[in-house]
Amino acid sequence: MKRLMICSLALVASMLGVGVLEAATKSVGGVAFTAPERWGETQPSSMMRKAQFRVPRASGDAEDGELAVFYFGPGQGGSIDDNVQRWAGQFTDASGQPATPTTTTRQVNGASVTVVRAEGTYASGLPMGSSTPKPNYAMLGAIVSGSEAPVFFKLVGPRATIDQAVPEFDALVASFAVE
Repeated sequence: MKRLMICSLALVASMLGVGVLEAATKSVGGVAFTAPERWGETQPSSMMRKAQFRVPRASGDAEDGELAVFYFGPGQGGSIDDNVQRWAGQFTDASGQPATPTTTTRQVNGASVTVVRAEGTYASGLPMGSSTPKPNYAMLGAIVSGSEAPVFFKLVGPRATIDQAVPEFDALVASFAVE
């Protein structure tokens, strides 16, 4: 009955041109999570990405942010520290030196989660390929120790967009549940 009511409301809303926002609950690599309502799920841009979301830009920013979710399987993807250093290495500070990330590790619903932040000029592009420097960018990352292997969540975008998304990112992290 509840499902019928939701579908009916969605149909009426679409006929009236009103968008219906619904949080996206997903599972990747044995880690369930709920993405914030205003983050739109998009088609992953590579085979390495298991899920991808568009994070609406902050006022004045030229681009949206993007959350990519990666899962490589047991024994793959590198250690937590390797990933923290690789992610931070995609940023340089004002003097052109590699950015120094901030990291915290905490328990979320029984799972160990390492949260990472880096900012500066972002080297946008594929690993081992050419990159486009994007100044005034930031990254929030979370690495969840899954039941078989880690699951990696990486949010990158203009600094104001990322700063605006911090409460939603924190809610995403709080939703992690190892299945």
